[in-house]
Amino acid sequence: MEIEGDNYRVCYDDETTTVKCKGSLRLSDMEEYKPIVNLLNEVAQQQPSLITLDLRGLEFLNSSGINVLSKFVIRVRKQKTSTMKILGSKMVPWQLKSLKNLQRLMPKLQLEIE
Repeated sequence: MEIEGDNYRVCYDDETTTVKCKGSLRLSDMEEYKPIVNLLNEVAQQQPSLITLDLRGLEFLNSSGINVLSKFVIRVRKQKTSTMKILGSKMVPWQLKSLKNLQRLMPKLQLEIE
């Protein structure tokens, strides 16, 4: 599964159960985020034992995008069938604070910021 826009790319690898986000997600509203939400919902429905969210290449994420990720984390937490790991980068300013907030939504979430 893959979604590509002008400045971003979101793809899911079935073998590694990893969602990778790259570029800059500056979509204007939830309607524009709908394809990404659908991809994340499909991943959650598969209920793999581990879901990895690799955000190291995501340079910018607006508040609508943070909302999408928050809802995804909450959905995975509620299902109680998958654990989640988020990979972030210290080199991307928004990630340190925002990703720690995601960990508050799912305390068992593994957060690796390198």
